[in-house]
Amino acid sequence: MQRSAEAGGNLPALDGRGLVALVGDLGADVEIRVEDWDRRPAVHRGPAELWALRERVAALAGAPDAPDGIVITHGTDTLEETAYLLARTVPPALPVVLTGAMRTSSEPGWDGPRNLRDAVRVARDPQSRGRGTMVVFAGLILDGRDAVKLDAFSPAAFGSPHAAPLGAVEAGAVHFAGSPAAGRTRLAPPGLTAKVALMALIPGDDGSLLELARPRFDGVVIEGFGRGNVPPGILPALRRWQADGKPVVLATRCPFGEVGGEYAFEGGGGQLLRMGVIAAGPRGPALARLELALCLSAGVAYAGETG
Repeated sequence: MQRSAEAGGNLPALDGRGLVALVGDLGADVEIRVEDWDRRPAVHRGPAELWALRERVAALAGAPDAPDGIVITHGTDTLEETAYLLARTVPPALPVVLTGAMRTSSEPGWDGPRNLRDAVRVARDPQSRGRGTMVVFAGLILDGRDAVKLDAFSPAAFGSPHAAPLGAVEAGAVHFAGSPAAGRTRLAPPGLTAKVALMALIPGDDGSLLELARPRFDGVVIEGFGRGNVPPGILPALRRWQADGKPVVLATRCPFGEVGGEYAFEGGGGQLLRMGVIAAGPRGPALARLELALCLSAGVAYAGETG
């Protein structure tokens, strides 16, 4: 992005080569192959565009002349969805690193150069092999399954509320806290075809919006309160989703922690879990929605674990 006086705000401006040239030195012994796959605001990408990017990354990773690593510069608004999609569906052997910037290249303190340099360092580091998709931002290395944008403005915008960072880039050196995780499963849908709604609940919610959405969606994630408690007025609507054979996943609006089963009152999280509503597991509502869409697209059940 760069600021446009005529438009009165920030607009996409730099292609890949322009970005690399503006950042400057990415390492004297690094060969960079630039591919201008797409240039648009992150919020302009829907399921079809996300899946097309996934297919391109998978093709690059599986090519006979595959690079040592892939770096994707991405708008921060939906960077977590793209990272999660790639982490859940692309084999982890080749490092794929997503990064971006919270300041534009027109502003003082542009954080793009540091993030891009760090991302390249991580992508080419031998320790990164087997770790799959990662997000590198403000010096942190985050698992693509756990990275979340937590701040709308700070340069240190990304964190992982449900897991520890994988490591950090400090003074140009890559440091990982442990070995690559073993035994994590991948999903293999033919595309991102399932339609899943995400409903944030409000005090006194009567389920009206859930009813309106039911005919149009294949499943729903509801954003409850605290440990998964909801207004009791939505229970009839939830039961109708279930009667239609459409899964209901329960997440919490809290950025940290998960839903649980200890509250047994009408609308309590425990009651919902006992009636067959599925716990989101260690994911916020947005990533739980994407997980359910991937599971439905692949024809498998949403299990709740990290995968």
